Formats: sequence, structure tokens, C-alpha cells
Amino acid sequence: MIVMKFGGSSVADASRIQHVAGIVKTQLSRKPVLVLSAMGDTTDHLLEAADIALKNGKTEIKKIEKLHLDTVKALKLSAVQKEIAGILDELTRLLSGIALIKELTPRTKDYLVSFGERLSVRIAAAHLKSIGMNSRAFDAFDLGFVSNSNYTQAELLKESWDVIPQKILPQIKGNVIPVVTGFIAKDEKGSITTLGRGGSDLSATMIAAACKADEVQVWKDVDGILTADPRIVKNARPVGHVTYDEAAELAYFGAQVLHPRAMQPCMKTGTPVLVKNSYNIDAPGTRIGPALDQQRSPGTAKKMQPPVRAITSKHKVTLVDIASTRMLGQYGFLSEVFSIFAKHNISIDMVATSEVSVSLTLDTAYDLAEVKKELNKVASVEVKTGKAIVSVIGNVKRSSEILARAFRICQLIGVTVQMISQGASKVNISFIVNDTEAAEVVRALHMDFFDTQSVSGTQEKK
Repeated sequence: MIVMKFGGSSVADASRIQHVAGIVKTQLSRKPVLVLSAMGDTTDHLLEAADIALKNGKTEIKKIEKLHLDTVKALKLSAVQKEIAGILDELTRLLSGIALIKELTPRTKDYLVSFGERLSVRIAAAHLKSIGMNSRAFDAFDLGFVSNSNYTQAELLKESWDVIPQKILPQIKGNVIPVVTGFIAKDEKGSITTLGRGGSDLSATMIAAACKADEVQVWKDVDGILTADPRIVKNARPVGHVTYDEAAELAYFGAQVLHPRAMQPCMKTGTPVLVKNSYNIDAPGTRIGPALDQQRSPGTAKKMQPPVRAITSKHKVTLVDIASTRMLGQYGFLSEVFSIFAKHNISIDMVATSEVSVSLTLDTAYDLAEVKKELNKVASVEVKTGKAIVSVIGNVKRSSEILARAFRICQLIGVTVQMISQGASKVNISFIVNDTEAAEVVRALHMDFFDTQSVSGTQEKK
């Protein structure tokens, strides 16, 4: 058994769904389970419709209705037309209620955005069936996806691990291809919840891990995890294999391919994740697993492997320098600092500490006025905006070499490193530079680590 997850761009319209069906057909012998996102920009259009309902008191679903009904028509799926029309009617009633009471609670918002996935799986399953595949659409909450009630950011409950295989494996044994909604679940009260950022990928990896699948394939619109952002580095190349830790660090610090939450189920079970490009199916993609294959082919024993797996950057970062105003050795300083950020629900990215000071980074989106006021009671605080995090993900055993080369490059191009941190996983070395310098730093590091090779202290072209 394998799990195949397709993102919104992969199922954006009738032609893309047909293309996905072609991919699935090649995998039939492996007993696939499909997990789908909403079609194209449907989730954005649902939120836009809610905004119109709140502000203007109008119900507007023309974009959503046109996309899905046109797709049904193009694929000649008359058998599912009534069901799709019924779901669209349900959506209209919900938006009418939002327009009437002028309110959109987190619970209602989750119910609203669930319509995208609920529509896409029914259309895709109907198409697969129309071309001879024994497929059936399922809402994830009918297959054991039970969550807490933290709407918009729900977490799956432990019982899901037991119920999901009980629901899905009989379908596989019956030669059914389940087509399952990503992103959504239900809480114990029966209300629809969403799993937050990376939720559709999490749905796929949860099914794969709980059902002990051979592999989960995550089909995106990129060739896998790349050595750098191709918008910054034109010759960025796919990375063949990364560990779970490396993939998680890349995602935390700027790479958008797979959210760290999505990998957690597979990390528990050692289930491999293969990131593939649905627009370029011949590309090998990137395999994410518990450990790198260290085998070398004959004749390559002397060839040094690159110490760096990939380089990424995260922009619009705020750097906060906090120095204690108390005497040296005063206990409880760090605890007090972090409790203030926790009180205001502010997530911290990077941390560097000493006994009496701490530097940390945050998203610029946070309003720090109240936080700074509270911190000023125990420390002097300096907030610096316009920063970026550059992260180098690589071989922990060669961290000294990575640091030396990275700092030498920054010195050569005249960039001052303002803070440095090495993650607990030890595969990530991150440092702060000015936002305006980040792209230049990434390009220079990529050239040094990937376009040249260090041999006996010199740089030679590959």
C-alpha cells in the first residue's frame, strides 16, 4: 500500500485531474490511497466569499461554482453532478448565515474552508471511476480523523492512530481506491476542524504511518527539495535524499515544500516520504527518510560528498536583543523572558543566549509593543527589523568546515553576521543578516558549496 497526496495546483482543473488519474494508473499494483487538497485557489475563494458576506451581506460563490461545475462538465461526470450541486447549495446556506449574523467564528471558518476538499475528492473519485478504476470518495472524518477543538489549528487525537487503519485497510482489501479529503477532521463534538498549515500533507502522512504503508508520495509543482530557492539561485538542483531532521529544518527556515508537522507521523514509524513533481513526473524527486544511504558505488570512495544538503532563507524577520538589568547570575531570567513571549502567543524562531542576555528572532508580523513594555521591567530591549535568517542544512560531522566556509564567504562579500544559532538536531546552522543582503549570501554560499569543491584547502571547479 502507498499513499499519494496531490496539492491544489495538481488538481486545479479538469486537465490536471486527468493527468493525476494517469499518474495513479501507473501505481495501481501498489494499492494507492489518494489524499487531495482543494482545487486550485478554491480555499482562497471560500475565504473571499466569507469576507463579502461579512462586509456586504451578499452570498457570492460564482468563482467556486464555475470551477467545479465546469470541471464536472468537462470530465462528463453526470453521475456526480447532483451531489456537487447539493454541496454548493450547502455552501450557499452557510454563507447566507454568515451574511445574516455578520460573524465568522473559528469553528464556522473551518466548516467553510472544508468545502474545497469535499468537492475535489468527489469529482476526482468520480473521474477515476469513469475510466475504470474502483475509486470512492471519503471525508477524512469518516475514516478516523478525530481532533481536538482548536479550530483552524487542530491536532489529531491519539485514537486516530487506531481508527484510521480500521477504516481504511478493509477498503484496500476490497480493491477500492479511497480518495480522501486532506486538511480536515472532526472534533469529539462532531464539528469540522482543519489541521492548519501543511494539513493536507499531514493527512497523507498520518494515513501512511497509521496503516504502515510502504511509502507516501507527496506530489507538488516542484521537482522535490532543491539546494536553494530557484528564484534566488537559478542553477539550484533537486536533492536526492534528506533525513527527516534535515527536511524539518529546511521547512522551518523558509523552504515551502513540506511542513515539519506533516513529517511527524512518518518520523515515528520510519515511513519514507517521496516528494515528486506532478508537472514533471520523470524527475526523480526527493526521498525523505530516517537515514541517508551511505553506500558508495565502486570507484567513488575518494570522492568527498558535499557537506551541505541545502541552503534556505527566511525573510521579514525581527531580531530582539534582551540584556538583563539584574546582577550577574540572577536565576530565572530566561524563564521570565520566554514566559512573556508565551503569554502573548508569540512563536520564536532562533535563540542565542548567555547568562545575562538573549537574542532571538520573530516574524515581523507580531506587534511587540506590549511585550517590550513587560520585558523592560527586567531587561534592556532592542528591537531590530529588516533582518533575514540564512540556514545551512548539512552534515553534522562537518559542522566546523561548514561554519568556517560560511563565515569566510560572508567576510569576502562584506556581510556582517549579526547572530548565529545551531539547532538541537545539529543539522542546521543559521545566522542573521540584513534582509537586503540575504539573497547575495545564499547565492555566494551556493556557489561555494555546490559549484566548487574543496580539495586540500583549495577551490576547484567541478
